[in-house]
Amino acid sequence: MPTIRELQEQRERLVAGARARLDQINANTDESRTAELETQHDAAMAELDALDRRIAREERVAAAERSMEERQQREARERRPVQPVGDQGAGGGGEVSYRDAFYAYIRAHGNEAMLDSEHRAVLQRGYQAVEQRAQTSGTQAAGGYTVPIELQAEIIRSMVAWGPMYDPAVTREIVTGGGYQMPYPTVNDTGNTGAATTEGEALPDDGSGDVAFGQKLLGAYAFSTPWIRVSKELAEDSLFNMEALLGDLIGERLGRLANLRLTTGTGAGQPTGIQTAAAAGQTSASATAFTFDDVIELEHSVDPAYRQSPKVAFMMNDAILKVVRKLKDGQGNYLWQHGDVQKGVPAAIDGKPFIINQAMNSAMTTGLKVMLFGDMSKYFVRKVGAPLVGALQDKDFWPGFGMAGWIRFDGNLMDAAAVKALKLA
Repeated sequence: MPTIRELQEQRERLVAGARARLDQINANTDESRTAELETQHDAAMAELDALDRRIAREERVAAAERSMEERQQREARERRPVQPVGDQGAGGGGEVSYRDAFYAYIRAHGNEAMLDSEHRAVLQRGYQAVEQRAQTSGTQAAGGYTVPIELQAEIIRSMVAWGPMYDPAVTREIVTGGGYQMPYPTVNDTGNTGAATTEGEALPDDGSGDVAFGQKLLGAYAFSTPWIRVSKELAEDSLFNMEALLGDLIGERLGRLANLRLTTGTGAGQPTGIQTAAAAGQTSASATAFTFDDVIELEHSVDPAYRQSPKVAFMMNDAILKVVRKLKDGQGNYLWQHGDVQKGVPAAIDGKPFIINQAMNSAMTTGLKVMLFGDMSKYFVRKVGAPLVGALQDKDFWPGFGMAGWIRFDGNLMDAAAVKALKLA
């Protein structure tokens, strides 16, 4: 897998190549050669956009990994060794805490064969070997514990995989430490210009030139998963590390939930989803089908100023993408534009990238919005802190334990003109 530096060098080559092609176009360049150079330039820029998104993701993961490593080192310095319960004859394993063993397991990518005997012994005895200093429950010091924070990096990757709306490479991300309301002033002055005037004429002062402002708010809605109850026997006997496995599954649940709300949320006690907020830019003539002309009309219902954004794209359910791929011209030729892997040209719709969002409408039914197009960066996703995955051992779960997830976020399309929908009649 290429490093971030290699990806950045690839980006530099793409930019240099795109500039070189533009420099070849001048007044003496014939029309066919100009068209060829422009096509090559557009393909290079599409590849550049995809590469920028990949670099951004790699840098985000690298930053998370650095933070995780620094946190591990800091906790290792501060942590006092904990004597595991029942650790007789474990070859000195009494100096190894369960958290130490858990960290070693993560570093070994889940391969217990790579662990030494002390770490394996502690890991196999499980969570009950840690933090049971008294026969009480309800607090971390007296018997409860929290899943190691390293799981958060896995959770974030799962959330990106399960839906695009939580991905900062697709939307505009805002991360805050608190859930206070965030007001955003809005203004749409695109319909105002000016008028001709004559010498000595007084400029109008009748209020017709006043600017009308609005406001949109981003709050913070909390969502959670149900508790997953794990028995003591399962925790002890399972071949898998139950904390890590359940942490991944809970992360996927939070990811699906976030993508659903940020796509179809009503705005009443939850985010206003992008599908909900987007106004119809084109309505098809049929209640059960649309044409490629409808797709073009949708694209041009968005002002060219937004169509130049690096985050401009189509968005739809995979079932709707299948419909698009089957559209044909009058001669029966497919209109779908295949990508070219060898040339680094991704598949596109009318030359624009597309994003699959399985939370969007998949049925071809009257009145439904089946496709979006526009500048996705105008959809703001406000995240309060990081998603949480907690494990608890108290009287309700003892001698087993329970795990659940919690997340807090909001989202809204801050500029209604930036993204439009294709709606069936």
